[in-house]
Amino acid sequence: MLCMEEEPLAQEEFLYCCGAATQLLKFGSFDCWLKDGSKNSSKVLFLIIPGNPGIVCYYKPFMQILHKILNRKYPIWAISHAGHCIPPEGMEMVEDIELEDVFGLNGQIEHKLTFLRKNVPKDVKLVLIGHSIGCHMILEMMKREPELQVLKAVLLFPTIERMAESPQGKLMTPVLCKLRFLMYVPIYFLSFLPESVKASLVRWALQGLQSLDEATVSASLNLFSVDCAANAMYMGSQEMMQVVQRDDSTIRWCLDKTAHRTPADPLVN
Repeated sequence: MLCMEEEPLAQEEFLYCCGAATQLLKFGSFDCWLKDGSKNSSKVLFLIIPGNPGIVCYYKPFMQILHKILNRKYPIWAISHAGHCIPPEGMEMVEDIELEDVFGLNGQIEHKLTFLRKNVPKDVKLVLIGHSIGCHMILEMMKREPELQVLKAVLLFPTIERMAESPQGKLMTPVLCKLRFLMYVPIYFLSFLPESVKASLVRWALQGLQSLDEATVSASLNLFSVDCAANAMYMGSQEMMQVVQRDDSTIRWCLDKTAHRTPADPLVN
C-alpha cells in the first residue's frame, strides 16, 4: 500500500540545528510506516548527507526516483550542511550557536549527529546515503556514534582520502585556503542581480551538463549568497587539510556493522 496515490511532493523545512540554519528536504514522513498497513512495518529512514556545497535541492530528482522505486514505503530525507542554504525571510543564518566552529568539517559532522539525536526516534533504523565529502561524514558519524542503528551506508563518489593531492585538489587547495576571501567581493555584487538573471548565469555556467534540470538551477542560486558561499568554501578549505589518510579501520568496522544482519531485517536482500 502506497503512502499516497498521487505523485509525492517534496516538503522543504528550515530549522535551527546547533544554532545554524539548516534545510530539510523530505519525500515522505514517519506517517508512511502507519499508512503501510502492516503491523510489522519496519521503521527505516533514508537520510542523504550531501557533498559540498551541501544544498539539498541538488538531490531532489534522485530522491523522487528513489522514493518511487521503494513504493513510497519509507521516508527519504536530505539534510543540508549548516549555513549552506539561504534561510527564508525572517530567519537568520545563525541563532545562539551551540557548537564551536559549526561551519567547519568537524562541526558539520556533529551537526548531523545532533539532528539525528533531536529529530529521529532511537528505534528508527537508518540507511545513510553519502555523496562526495558526505561519505567521509558518514564514516565519522558511525565511528563517533557506534550505537546508531545503521542498516546500510551507501557511499556515492566517496571523497575519503588525499583530497589535496588530487588534480582538482591541487588547484583548489590554494584557492580555498588562501584566496577564498577574494571571492567574496564579486559574489556580494552578484547577489544584487534579479533572480532571473542569476538563473540565466547558472544555466550558462552549467551548459556543459548533459541534463540540466530546474532543481539544479534553483539550488545553485544559494551560491549567490555571500554567507552560503563563504561557509561552503570554509568547509572546503578544511576538507583539503583534514581528509588525508583513508581510515581503513573505520571502513572495516562499518562494513562489519552493516553486514551482520538477519533475514528479518528490512532491505536485507
